[in-house]
Amino acid sequence: FKQPESSHHGDCPICCLPLPIDNDKSTLMSCCCKLICDGCDCANVRREVREKLDRKCPFCRHPVPKSEEEFKRNILRRIKANDPVAIRQMGGYCNQEGDYDGAIEYFKKAAGLGDLGAHYELTVMYRNRHGVEKDKKKEVYHLEKAAIGGEPFARHNLGVIENENGRPDRAVKHWIIAAKLG
Repeated sequence: FKQPESSHHGDCPICCLPLPIDNDKSTLMSCCCKLICDGCDCANVRREVREKLDRKCPFCRHPVPKSEEEFKRNILRRIKANDPVAIRQMGGYCNQEGDYDGAIEYFKKAAGLGDLGAHYELTVMYRNRHGVEKDKKKEVYHLEKAAIGGEPFARHNLGVIENENGRPDRAVKHWIIAAKLG
């Protein structure tokens, strides 16, 4: 039961403050696949409006996509560069469209590159039997990988599994760590 030093999202590459756990308070930039806190994104937009500049990524200064197609083209470019965040993002698109086989393939590749979100998404796929047979061992394996990396929802779900297996003492430890993670 080791607790990581910071959030599983890491730090904002602009201000170096920890990124919030709530995904709605940060922005994924498709050009570089960096998560930027909303504070830095807002400050950048205000500066661009004030100086009458075109909208650009605050990290890499690449123009912000103007359409969903352009966003996906940027993601595909990042996938070619083996970016695990972009690969997981594409897995999410496949999952939303019902292409579970494609989603599993993308999530497995991103998880192999060390993406915690992909490990967590794989647990959901194995639990809900989306594109794969229900496999409790693989579900728990990916859940443990994500939890060890600091994913709070994975840590919580490990507690639920421990409780279901009759180990409430271990479950409570997982839940305490999950609560501390946010």
